[in-house]
Amino acid sequence: MSNSQLLLQMKNITKTFGPVKALNNVDLEITRGEIHAICGENGAGKSTLMNVLSGVYPYGSYSGAIIYEGKECRFKKIKDSEEQGIVVIQQELALTPYLSIAENIFLGNERQKYGIMDWEETRAAAIKVMQQVGLDEDPDTKIIDLGVGKQQLVEIAKALSKKVKLLVLDEPTAALNDDDSAHLLEIIRYLRDKQGVTSVIISHKLNEVKAIADNVTVIRDGATVGRMTNSKEHPLDLDELIHKMVGRELTNLYPERVPHISDEIFRVENWTVHHPVDHQRVIVDHANLYVRAGEIVGLAGLMGSGRTELAMSIFGCTYGSGISGKVYVRGKEVDTSTVKKAIEAGIAYVTEDRKGYGLNLLRNIRENATLSSLIKFAKYRIMDEAKERIAVEKYRKEFNIKTPNIEEQVSNLSGGNQQKVLLTKWVISNPDILILDEPTRGIDVGAKYEIYEIINQLANEGKAIIVISSELPELIGICDRIYTVSQGVITDDVPKSKFTQEYLMKGMTKEKEKVKKVGGL
Repeated sequence: MSNSQLLLQMKNITKTFGPVKALNNVDLEITRGEIHAICGENGAGKSTLMNVLSGVYPYGSYSGAIIYEGKECRFKKIKDSEEQGIVVIQQELALTPYLSIAENIFLGNERQKYGIMDWEETRAAAIKVMQQVGLDEDPDTKIIDLGVGKQQLVEIAKALSKKVKLLVLDEPTAALNDDDSAHLLEIIRYLRDKQGVTSVIISHKLNEVKAIADNVTVIRDGATVGRMTNSKEHPLDLDELIHKMVGRELTNLYPERVPHISDEIFRVENWTVHHPVDHQRVIVDHANLYVRAGEIVGLAGLMGSGRTELAMSIFGCTYGSGISGKVYVRGKEVDTSTVKKAIEAGIAYVTEDRKGYGLNLLRNIRENATLSSLIKFAKYRIMDEAKERIAVEKYRKEFNIKTPNIEEQVSNLSGGNQQKVLLTKWVISNPDILILDEPTRGIDVGAKYEIYEIINQLANEGKAIIVISSELPELIGICDRIYTVSQGVITDDVPKSKFTQEYLMKGMTKEKEKVKKVGGL
């Protein structure tokens, strides 16, 4: 490869955090006009490497060299890299929800005339870049009124307004449904083919990597372990990629399990939920379901189908208004109208938003793990820290949470290990029913396998498990039964013998007026 073809070289990048070496002599080469994927397990150093590139970790805080467009760069802050056409879109979108699309696009890069905002120019320029990414919205629309897929397009439009040459996207499709993900990938291809924008994608969705990347760099334990090409002549070998990522063979993406299903533990009857603001709008419509001890039951539905709303409304009425219906645990009707009552009834809900609602990122592992069970570790209203440490340390080892000790701050952990802490938080409360909402979102294939093993272990202990997931292969791989959900209605109760993506998708896309509601009996 000639130097004229290279847009970016990162040579021998080493970055430490105290005694921990996050990056160890990492090398990365990006060719002009390519889509380059960076793959690796959570905690491998992918995002750290991009933070070095962008100036989040300034020159002097790491060793090694960044060669961009043939020149060594020493970025001290994000603005320095953006001025050179390098724009990084983080997994957690950096948009201001109560400002408009146009205001967000030009935030920090305002269109001014004589020091005063030129709103006409701002809107016109916003429409121009919005058209480039296929975002058909009024530029005055507030971000809070957009779905996650369209918010991603706003971030890309924002990057285009900065005359981007190298666009870095960290887990761009992690929170998107299949349609939004496909649209976003098409936009990235369009930017490459029509505008010459080079892109770097960090992703755990390996099928998407195979579909879009020209080349792949694999990072494991903070070091570069390989570079792979992906073309029509030499398509990417996903088995080899997984082996490079995890450093071991994963012959099966889902651990084998022989279910031991016994009596019914959990039942929901005629559960109806209305929108929290628009009280006339029905979000969950007379849902009926049941789960038995030792059983893993999936909830499959498209984004907006009401899966999460169903779970949150059952768990302490944390979503919705005008909630009606009945919940039974071991044949006895229970009150779940508050989180405290739901926990007392033996129900636990592991949220899909671990950073926003699941964990306190300012606290350590021990404090997070016992948040839902404080009374269990209190003696005369004073925490018994010795008892607490023993319990949390047990699960640190059992769930293989990769950290030297339980006093480590949760924000320092990788996504997969954060997810294990969140699971620990609820397992310690010893629930009978565990509702897991997107339990493997944004974590790598190796960590996913460990989460599946934990789920299997809990089922083998006689828990009733409900798994909500946007990934149909995941539900097919781990569940004993699957309910399909469409427009707030449970449309089918699917036994394992009928598990195919096509069959499930039929139930997930039924129109409401044609739906025959499933009794779940």
